[in-house]
Amino acid sequence: MLVDILKNNVPKKYQDTMFVRLFGLMKVPLIFWVSPSVVTLNDKECVIRIPLNRRTKNHLNSMYFGVLCTGADIAGGLVAMNEITASKKKVALSFKDFKADFLKRAEGDVHFIVTQIPEIKQFVADVIKSGERMNFPVEIKAVVPSINPTEEVAKFVLTLSLKVKN
Repeated sequence: MLVDILKNNVPKKYQDTMFVRLFGLMKVPLIFWVSPSVVTLNDKECVIRIPLNRRTKNHLNSMYFGVLCTGADIAGGLVAMNEITASKKKVALSFKDFKADFLKRAEGDVHFIVTQIPEIKQFVADVIKSGERMNFPVEIKAVVPSINPTEEVAKFVLTLSLKVKN
């Protein structure tokens, strides 16, 4: 009943943020610890924000690389998680590999951006249809909008690996 009330009275981006944080609290506490927020989640892009604060800073007052990797993980998996949930199928989601290029210090809140939304949705549908394990490379770019919204501070490629559970 509470879920229905939230769905009817809370804007979508806040519902999505609550989903990510609850998932973090229950399954991956590090996700909860870094306080991610869903800025945008639509048919064109997924944008996750992680604030630069005491919990997420390194000794150089920029975002710790482990937190940057966590942001890429969330952004890279959220669209697939939503599609899996909507399908009502049991699908195991993991990342097969992870490539990161750290280009510049992230000295502000970081936005993690994925623009392959239609491709990810089709990938999930293909996995469900085939029943076989399949892999798909997801590209994520990280920017600090308060400093320069177009300059990448990091870029990632995570290989999303899905398989329908028996």
